[in-house]
Amino acid sequence: MAIAGVALAAAPPVEAGATLDAVRARGQLVCGVAADVQGFTQLDAQGKWSGLGVDLCRATATAILGDAQKVKIIPLDPAKRFPALQTGEVDLLASNSTFTLTRDAGMGVDFAGIYYYDGQGFLVARKLNKRNVRDLNGVSICLQSGTTAEANVADYFQKNKMTYKTKPFDKVEEMRKAFFDGQCDALTADLSNLYATRLAYAPNPNDFLVVPQAISKEPLALVVRQGDHQFADIVRWSLFAMIEAEEYNITSRNVDQAMTMDHPLLKRLLGVTPGMGKALGVDEKWFYNIIKQVGNYVECYNRNVGANSVLKIPRGLNTQWTQGGMLYAPPIR
Repeated sequence: MAIAGVALAAAPPVEAGATLDAVRARGQLVCGVAADVQGFTQLDAQGKWSGLGVDLCRATATAILGDAQKVKIIPLDPAKRFPALQTGEVDLLASNSTFTLTRDAGMGVDFAGIYYYDGQGFLVARKLNKRNVRDLNGVSICLQSGTTAEANVADYFQKNKMTYKTKPFDKVEEMRKAFFDGQCDALTADLSNLYATRLAYAPNPNDFLVVPQAISKEPLALVVRQGDHQFADIVRWSLFAMIEAEEYNITSRNVDQAMTMDHPLLKRLLGVTPGMGKALGVDEKWFYNIIKQVGNYVECYNRNVGANSVLKIPRGLNTQWTQGGMLYAPPIR
Protein backbone atom coordinates (compact mmCIF):
# COMPACT_ATOMS: atom_id res chain seq x y z
CA MET A 1 0.00 0.00 0.00
CA ALA A 2 1.44 3.38 -1.00
CA ILE A 3 1.80 6.09 1.61
CA ALA A 4 0.29 9.42 0.66
CA GLY A 5 2.91 11.77 -0.71
CA VAL A 6 5.63 9.11 -0.82
CA ALA A 7 6.75 7.58 -4.10
CA LEU A 8 7.58 3.87 -3.87
CA ALA A 9 10.83 2.95 -5.63
CA ALA A 10 10.72 0.30 -8.32
CA ALA A 11 12.07 -3.09 -7.26
CA PRO A 12 15.66 -3.72 -8.38
CA PRO A 13 16.23 -6.35 -11.08
CA VAL A 14 16.35 -9.90 -9.75
CA GLU A 15 19.85 -11.38 -9.83
CA ALA A 16 20.41 -15.10 -9.40
CA GLY A 17 22.84 -16.31 -6.75
CA ALA A 18 25.22 -19.24 -6.72
CA THR A 19 22.69 -21.84 -5.56
CA LEU A 20 20.04 -20.90 -8.09
CA ASP A 21 22.63 -20.74 -10.87
CA ALA A 22 23.87 -24.22 -9.93
CA VAL A 23 20.36 -25.70 -9.89
CA ARG A 24 19.61 -24.28 -13.33
CA ALA A 25 22.97 -25.33 -14.76
CA ARG A 26 22.63 -28.96 -13.67
CA GLY A 27 18.89 -29.05 -14.44
CA GLN A 28 18.19 -30.64 -11.08
CA LEU A 29 17.50 -29.63 -7.49
CA VAL A 30 19.45 -31.59 -4.85
CA CYS A 31 17.30 -31.87 -1.74
CA GLY A 32 18.32 -33.24 1.66
CA VAL A 33 15.60 -35.03 3.61
CA ALA A 34 15.20 -36.88 6.89
CA ALA A 35 16.30 -40.49 6.60
CA ASP A 36 13.31 -42.84 6.46
CA VAL A 37 10.50 -41.09 8.32
CA GLN A 38 7.20 -42.54 7.15
CA GLY A 39 4.87 -39.88 5.84
CA PHE A 40 7.69 -37.37 5.37
CA THR A 41 10.40 -39.24 3.45
CA GLN A 42 10.45 -42.88 2.45
CA LEU A 43 11.79 -44.96 -0.43
CA ASP A 44 9.65 -47.75 -1.86
CA ALA A 45 10.71 -51.06 -3.40
CA GLN A 46 10.71 -49.48 -6.87
CA GLY A 47 13.17 -46.79 -5.77
CA LYS A 48 10.57 -44.00 -5.70
CA TRP A 49 10.67 -41.37 -2.97
CA SER A 50 7.48 -40.08 -1.38
CA GLY A 51 6.44 -38.02 1.64
CA LEU A 52 5.51 -34.49 2.62
CA GLY A 53 9.15 -33.38 2.65
CA VAL A 54 9.70 -34.89 -0.79
CA ASP A 55 6.65 -33.06 -2.16
CA LEU A 56 8.07 -29.77 -0.90
CA CYS A 57 11.35 -30.48 -2.68
CA ARG A 58 9.38 -31.18 -5.86
CA ALA A 59 7.45 -27.93 -5.51
CA THR A 60 10.69 -25.89 -5.51
CA ALA A 61 12.03 -27.87 -8.48
CA THR A 62 8.79 -27.18 -10.34
CA ALA A 63 9.02 -23.45 -9.71
CA ILE A 64 12.63 -23.25 -10.94
CA LEU A 65 12.75 -25.92 -13.64
CA GLY A 66 9.11 -26.48 -14.53
CA ASP A 67 9.29 -30.19 -13.74
CA ALA A 68 8.56 -31.83 -10.37
CA GLN A 69 10.69 -34.86 -11.27
CA LYS A 70 13.92 -32.87 -11.63
CA VAL A 71 14.93 -33.58 -8.03
CA LYS A 72 17.68 -35.68 -6.51
CA ILE A 73 16.75 -36.81 -2.99
CA ILE A 74 19.58 -37.26 -0.45
CA PRO A 75 18.61 -38.90 2.88
CA LEU A 76 20.58 -37.44 5.80
CA ASP A 77 20.94 -38.31 9.46
CA PRO A 78 20.26 -35.32 11.75
CA ALA A 79 23.92 -34.72 12.58
CA LYS A 80 24.83 -34.52 8.88
CA ARG A 81 21.99 -32.41 7.49
CA PHE A 82 23.31 -28.91 8.27
CA PRO A 83 26.92 -29.69 7.27
CA ALA A 84 25.58 -31.12 3.99
CA LEU A 85 23.77 -27.84 3.32
CA GLN A 86 26.69 -25.67 4.43
CA THR A 87 29.20 -27.47 2.16
CA GLY A 88 26.91 -27.45 -0.87
CA GLU A 89 26.23 -31.20 -0.95
CA VAL A 90 22.54 -30.29 -1.05
CA ASP A 91 20.74 -27.13 -2.18
CA LEU A 92 17.82 -27.33 0.21
CA LEU A 93 16.78 -29.17 3.38
CA ALA A 94 13.26 -30.54 3.84
CA SER A 95 14.51 -32.69 6.69
CA ASN A 96 12.05 -32.12 9.56
CA SER A 97 14.41 -29.50 10.99
CA THR A 98 13.10 -27.40 13.86
CA PHE A 99 13.31 -23.64 13.36
CA THR A 100 15.31 -22.23 16.32
CA LEU A 101 17.14 -18.98 16.99
CA THR A 102 20.60 -20.50 17.39
CA ARG A 103 20.31 -22.43 14.15
CA ASP A 104 18.97 -19.44 12.25
CA ALA A 105 21.48 -16.95 13.65
CA GLY A 106 24.64 -18.98 14.05
CA MET A 107 24.91 -21.72 11.43
CA GLY A 108 25.06 -19.86 8.12
CA VAL A 109 21.57 -21.02 7.16
CA ASP A 110 18.17 -19.41 6.71
CA PHE A 111 14.79 -20.93 7.45
CA ALA A 112 12.51 -20.45 4.47
CA GLY A 113 9.04 -21.26 5.72
CA ILE A 114 7.35 -23.51 8.29
CA TYR A 115 5.61 -26.45 6.65
CA TYR A 116 4.52 -28.47 9.69
CA TYR A 117 3.73 -27.39 13.24
CA ASP A 118 4.82 -30.21 15.50
CA GLY A 119 5.75 -30.83 19.13
CA GLN A 120 8.07 -33.25 20.91
CA GLY A 121 6.48 -36.18 22.71
CA PHE A 122 7.08 -39.71 23.93
CA LEU A 123 6.29 -43.25 22.81
CA VAL A 124 5.93 -45.84 25.58
CA ALA A 125 4.80 -49.43 25.98
CA ARG A 126 1.22 -49.56 27.25
CA LYS A 127 2.21 -52.14 29.86
CA LEU A 128 4.17 -49.44 31.71
CA ASN A 129 0.88 -47.64 32.35
CA LYS A 130 2.32 -44.21 31.56
CA ARG A 131 -0.62 -42.12 30.31
CA ASN A 132 0.71 -38.61 30.91
CA VAL A 133 4.09 -36.90 30.51
CA ARG A 134 4.14 -36.32 34.26
CA ASP A 135 4.03 -40.12 34.72
CA LEU A 136 7.51 -40.38 33.17
CA ASN A 137 9.46 -39.49 36.30
CA GLY A 138 12.49 -41.78 36.61
CA VAL A 139 12.31 -43.31 33.13
CA SER A 140 15.13 -44.04 30.70
CA ILE A 141 14.73 -42.32 27.33
CA CYS A 142 16.06 -43.24 23.90
CA LEU A 143 16.71 -40.19 21.72
CA GLN A 144 18.60 -39.19 18.60
CA SER A 145 21.78 -37.14 18.73
CA GLY A 146 21.99 -33.98 16.65
CA THR A 147 18.37 -33.00 17.28
CA THR A 148 16.68 -30.58 19.65
CA ALA A 149 15.28 -33.55 21.60
CA GLU A 150 17.94 -33.76 24.32
CA ALA A 151 17.74 -30.08 25.28
CA ASN A 152 13.93 -30.17 25.33
CA VAL A 153 13.92 -33.20 27.62
CA ALA A 154 16.44 -31.57 29.95
CA ASP A 155 14.41 -28.36 30.12
CA TYR A 156 11.10 -30.10 30.75
CA PHE A 157 12.32 -32.57 33.38
CA GLN A 158 14.30 -29.92 35.26
CA LYS A 159 11.37 -27.51 35.25
CA ASN A 160 9.06 -30.18 36.63
CA LYS A 161 11.65 -31.56 39.10
CA MET A 162 11.61 -34.99 37.48
CA THR A 163 14.50 -37.41 37.04
CA TYR A 164 15.44 -39.39 33.94
CA LYS A 165 18.29 -41.09 32.10
CA THR A 166 19.04 -40.70 28.39
CA LYS A 167 20.42 -43.14 25.88
CA PRO A 168 21.51 -41.18 22.78
CA PHE A 169 22.01 -42.68 19.30
CA ASP A 170 23.51 -41.25 16.14
CA LYS A 171 21.39 -43.35 13.80
CA VAL A 172 17.62 -43.46 13.93
CA GLU A 173 17.59 -47.19 13.10
CA GLU A 174 19.73 -47.95 16.16
CA MET A 175 17.50 -45.81 18.37
CA ARG A 176 14.32 -47.53 17.21
CA LYS A 177 15.80 -50.99 17.66
CA ALA A 178 17.01 -50.18 21.17
CA PHE A 179 13.58 -48.94 22.20
CA PHE A 180 11.64 -51.88 20.82
CA ASP A 181 14.24 -54.25 22.30
CA GLY A 182 13.43 -52.79 25.72
CA GLN A 183 16.71 -50.96 26.33
CA CYS A 184 14.81 -47.85 27.44
CA ASP A 185 11.34 -47.05 28.77
CA ALA A 186 10.46 -44.24 26.38
CA LEU A 187 11.36 -43.02 22.92
CA THR A 188 11.25 -39.27 22.33
CA ALA A 189 10.93 -37.43 19.02
CA ASP A 190 8.47 -35.17 17.23
CA LEU A 191 4.92 -36.45 17.62
CA SER A 192 4.56 -36.96 13.87
CA ASN A 193 7.70 -39.12 13.92
CA LEU A 194 6.37 -41.17 16.83
CA TYR A 195 3.10 -41.96 15.05
CA ALA A 196 5.12 -43.14 12.04
CA THR A 197 7.55 -45.13 14.19
CA ARG A 198 4.78 -46.94 16.05
CA LEU A 199 3.01 -47.90 12.83
CA ALA A 200 6.06 -48.91 10.83
CA TYR A 201 8.37 -50.53 13.40
CA ALA A 202 6.46 -51.71 16.47
CA PRO A 203 6.02 -55.52 16.61
CA ASN A 204 2.39 -54.77 17.50
CA PRO A 205 1.45 -51.07 17.23
CA ASN A 206 -1.45 -51.49 19.66
CA ASP A 207 1.02 -52.40 22.39
CA PHE A 208 2.45 -48.86 22.32
CA LEU A 209 1.06 -45.44 23.16
CA VAL A 210 1.99 -42.00 21.90
CA VAL A 211 1.65 -39.92 25.07
CA PRO A 212 -0.67 -37.11 23.92
CA GLN A 213 1.01 -34.10 25.55
CA ALA A 214 3.81 -32.21 23.78
CA ILE A 215 6.71 -30.80 25.80
CA SER A 216 7.93 -28.31 23.21
CA LYS A 217 7.15 -26.34 20.07
CA GLU A 218 8.71 -27.96 17.00
CA PRO A 219 8.01 -25.87 13.90
CA LEU A 220 9.49 -27.88 11.03
CA ALA A 221 10.87 -25.61 8.32
CA LEU A 222 12.63 -25.63 4.98
CA VAL A 223 16.29 -24.57 5.23
CA VAL A 224 18.64 -22.90 2.72
CA ARG A 225 22.16 -21.49 2.84
CA GLN A 226 22.52 -17.83 3.61
CA GLY A 227 23.43 -15.52 0.78
CA ASP A 228 21.18 -16.54 -2.12
CA HIS A 229 18.12 -14.44 -1.50
CA GLN A 230 16.37 -15.23 -4.75
CA PHE A 231 16.67 -18.97 -4.20
CA ALA A 232 15.35 -18.57 -0.65
CA ASP A 233 12.42 -16.53 -1.97
CA ILE A 234 11.54 -19.24 -4.50
CA VAL A 235 11.66 -21.95 -1.83
CA ARG A 236 9.54 -19.85 0.53
CA TRP A 237 6.91 -18.82 -1.99
CA SER A 238 6.64 -22.32 -3.47
CA LEU A 239 5.48 -23.46 -0.03
CA PHE A 240 3.18 -20.45 0.27
CA ALA A 241 1.71 -21.26 -3.16
CA MET A 242 0.60 -24.68 -1.88
CA ILE A 243 -0.93 -23.12 1.25
CA GLU A 244 -2.64 -20.32 -0.70
CA ALA A 245 -4.02 -22.76 -3.24
CA GLU A 246 -5.72 -24.74 -0.49
CA GLU A 247 -7.24 -21.59 0.96
CA TYR A 248 -8.83 -20.79 -2.41
CA ASN A 249 -9.70 -24.43 -3.12
CA ILE A 250 -7.38 -24.68 -6.12
CA THR A 251 -6.36 -28.32 -6.51
CA SER A 252 -4.45 -30.44 -9.00
CA ARG A 253 -7.83 -31.57 -10.32
CA ASN A 254 -9.46 -28.18 -10.89
CA VAL A 255 -6.49 -25.90 -11.58
CA ASP A 256 -7.09 -25.98 -15.34
CA GLN A 257 -10.66 -24.86 -14.80
CA ALA A 258 -9.45 -22.14 -12.42
CA MET A 259 -7.22 -20.80 -15.23
CA THR A 260 -10.34 -19.88 -17.23
CA MET A 261 -12.20 -18.08 -14.43
CA ASP A 262 -12.69 -14.32 -14.62
CA HIS A 263 -11.33 -13.72 -11.12
CA PRO A 264 -8.54 -11.13 -10.58
CA LEU A 265 -6.90 -13.03 -7.72
CA LEU A 266 -6.87 -16.38 -9.53
CA LYS A 267 -5.57 -14.76 -12.69
CA ARG A 268 -2.69 -13.25 -10.73
CA LEU A 269 -1.90 -16.50 -8.91
CA LEU A 270 -2.01 -18.67 -12.01
CA GLY A 271 -0.04 -16.33 -14.27
CA VAL A 272 -2.89 -15.37 -16.58
CA THR A 273 -2.17 -11.84 -15.40
CA PRO A 274 1.65 -11.69 -15.46
CA GLY A 275 3.86 -10.25 -12.74
CA MET A 276 4.31 -12.73 -9.91
CA GLY A 277 6.66 -14.96 -11.88
CA LYS A 278 8.74 -11.98 -12.93
CA ALA A 279 8.98 -10.84 -9.30
CA LEU A 280 10.51 -14.23 -8.35
CA GLY A 281 12.56 -14.59 -11.53
CA VAL A 282 10.71 -17.73 -12.65
CA ASP A 283 8.15 -18.66 -15.28
CA GLU A 284 4.78 -16.93 -14.93
CA LYS A 285 3.13 -20.36 -14.66
CA TRP A 286 5.19 -21.32 -11.58
CA PHE A 287 2.12 -21.38 -9.30
CA TYR A 288 0.03 -23.33 -11.82
CA ASN A 289 2.84 -25.84 -12.39
CA ILE A 290 3.30 -26.51 -8.67
CA ILE A 291 -0.39 -27.18 -8.07
CA LYS A 292 -0.83 -29.20 -11.27
CA GLN A 293 2.23 -31.40 -10.75
CA VAL A 294 2.51 -31.60 -6.94
CA GLY A 295 -0.81 -30.44 -5.46
CA ASN A 296 -1.92 -27.95 -2.85
CA TYR A 297 -1.04 -28.28 0.83
CA VAL A 298 -4.01 -30.39 1.91
CA GLU A 299 -3.58 -32.77 -1.03
CA CYS A 300 0.03 -33.37 0.00
CA TYR A 301 -0.82 -33.55 3.70
CA ASN A 302 -3.64 -36.04 3.27
CA ARG A 303 -1.84 -38.44 0.97
CA ASN A 304 1.31 -38.52 3.09
CA VAL A 305 0.38 -38.12 6.75
CA GLY A 306 -3.33 -37.32 6.94
CA ALA A 307 -6.71 -38.81 6.11
CA ASN A 308 -5.65 -40.71 2.98
CA SER A 309 -2.46 -42.13 4.50
CA VAL A 310 -1.80 -45.01 6.86
CA LEU A 311 -0.78 -42.54 9.58
CA LYS A 312 -4.03 -40.54 9.63
CA ILE A 313 -2.53 -37.80 11.80
CA PRO A 314 -5.16 -35.14 12.60
CA ARG A 315 -4.25 -31.78 11.08
CA GLY A 316 -4.48 -29.91 14.37
CA LEU A 317 -2.33 -26.77 14.18
CA ASN A 318 -1.65 -27.56 10.51
CA THR A 319 -5.17 -26.48 9.60
CA GLN A 320 -5.78 -23.31 7.61
CA TRP A 321 -6.05 -20.09 9.63
CA THR A 322 -9.64 -19.73 8.42
CA GLN A 323 -10.45 -22.93 10.34
CA GLY A 324 -8.60 -22.12 13.56
CA GLY A 325 -5.16 -23.48 12.61
CA MET A 326 -1.71 -21.95 12.14
CA LEU A 327 -1.42 -22.39 8.37
CA TYR A 328 -1.20 -18.99 6.73
CA ALA A 329 0.37 -17.68 3.52
CA PRO A 330 1.18 -14.00 3.04
CA PRO A 331 -0.68 -12.40 0.13
CA ILE A 332 0.69 -13.33 -3.29
CA ARG A 333 0.39 -9.94 -4.91
